[in-house]
Amino acid sequence: MSTSTVGAAGKSEPLSWSRTVERELVHRTSVAEVLLTDVRPADTAHVFLAAASWPRAHATFPRDGSQRHSPLILVETLRQLGLYVPLRFYAVPAAFHAVITDLYFHLRPADETPARAGATQVTCRARVSAVRRLRDGPVVGLRLNVTFAAYGKTFGCGGGGVRFLDGARFTALRAASAGVASSARPSGQGNRPPAARLTVNHPHDVVLALDGDGLLVSPADPLHPFFFDHPTDHVPGMVLLEAARQAASYGSRGRLSRPRFGWLKASRFTEPAPPARVLCTRHRSTCAFRIVQGGTETAYGTLGYT
Repeated sequence: MSTSTVGAAGKSEPLSWSRTVERELVHRTSVAEVLLTDVRPADTAHVFLAAASWPRAHATFPRDGSQRHSPLILVETLRQLGLYVPLRFYAVPAAFHAVITDLYFHLRPADETPARAGATQVTCRARVSAVRRLRDGPVVGLRLNVTFAAYGKTFGCGGGGVRFLDGARFTALRAASAGVASSARPSGQGNRPPAARLTVNHPHDVVLALDGDGLLVSPADPLHPFFFDHPTDHVPGMVLLEAARQAASYGSRGRLSRPRFGWLKASRFTEPAPPARVLCTRHRSTCAFRIVQGGTETAYGTLGYT
């Protein structure tokens, strides 16, 4: 068993990379897509220490030749922590629906550890804040801020907000959001940019389609093992972030492919149909993006590059 002694106030608390956490608590169907291997409270209130195992190679994550991990794997680790910590330590009912409201990430390329043989053992320190509860009831929202380290060096951070809704509240929220969808589908969904232009490994990793001079969120593989590992009735935030990243790569002819920082804010759900549009505006090494569906903005954010 591989362990690392970490802790606060001098207390030894070994983290383990031996096996994954329960896949149900990170909303994954495939054990192969579970990155967390151990999560436990630190000595400080609302602080948690976690171990994550990052694979050296992942079919979805593009490599840029530097042997660095894709930023997508950091964001996915953040997503899994945002589910596991509330379900495991804040008594959020398993039947509640988790809705990520916003997220951010920031990498320090000079401090990133190159991918090694096997997997990279990543240590996370997560701080929970802004906990909201129903009156004398369960937690219905919180924020999470996480630092990421490997082999003794901190190389990045990320965070975001998440809401937890019971069935009735989630159904009401979905009904209000679904008004942006229509039965009309823009033409051109079968015309996709080449994978190399989007900096992806394989055509089935493409999440964009061409529509005239514009770009649509239209995943080539609706059963993609990473983006759609579990059933969903809306377009996942990870797909929207990757669509923005691919749009930046497309617009820059592959020069802007690996963001160093970014953030995304979801204004409302993005429906599967009609395909939403990705509008990406480049300002030197920064790309501002918007996701628009049926004339309504559903998400927006920024990606920054070195």
